[in-house]
Amino acid sequence: MPAFKKTTCLTDVPLHYCPGCTHGIVHRLVAECIEELGVQKDTIGVAPVGCAVFAYNYFNVDMAQAAHGRAPAVATGIKRVKPNKIVFAYQGDGDLASIGIAETIHVAARSENITIIFINNGIYGMTGGQMAPTTLMGQKSTTSQDGRNISAGMPLKMCEMLATIDGSKFIARVSTHDYKSVVTAKKAIKKAFECQIAGKGFSIVEVLATCPTNWGLSPVEALNHIKDKVVPVYPLGTFKE
Repeated sequence: MPAFKKTTCLTDVPLHYCPGCTHGIVHRLVAECIEELGVQKDTIGVAPVGCAVFAYNYFNVDMAQAAHGRAPAVATGIKRVKPNKIVFAYQGDGDLASIGIAETIHVAARSENITIIFINNGIYGMTGGQMAPTTLMGQKSTTSQDGRNISAGMPLKMCEMLATIDGSKFIARVSTHDYKSVVTAKKAIKKAFECQIAGKGFSIVEVLATCPTNWGLSPVEALNHIKDKVVPVYPLGTFKE
């Protein structure tokens, strides 16, 4: 028997992501969950502007493209028109927590029955490595070359903030830095989709991911960076269920 079987929810297209980027891991987890839940033919994804801008090439489901930060609004429109569909947005931290933070907060406040997969790599990856709302204090970027300081504000903790909103129903933060964390990440993503299938309301899973290119680290160093530097600032766990 084969030891490995690729999910049918991913296409046979090579990923464009940089070596060591964990977007590909998260793509697979999302795709596996959709297939295992038996909703592949009824799922619609919303791709953002950012590193995952070409996500529509990779997920073997219906996909829509949203303007920068507007994926929650687009997902809301799709879900309201097609309430029997499973709708998810796949967004990075610059997209979700900066230009799109109003859309994120208000879909939670309205408890829109959608799921957001939130990739937090602490940097604007596609546009040149600028500081993002989730960039760590002291972390260098192309727009904080001496390291982020208080004048740029403190890192935003989206899960903790969204958990205070009554409309949010399932909120979890997971990681991709080792095998155990990846297994836990899949469980959380599946729970988020199950929340939507059950009609409970808004769900989001934040995934701590790597960006070796803009962090200036090797792929292995980037994984260790998540474990040693990122997780202490963004603790893992379920914040609302």
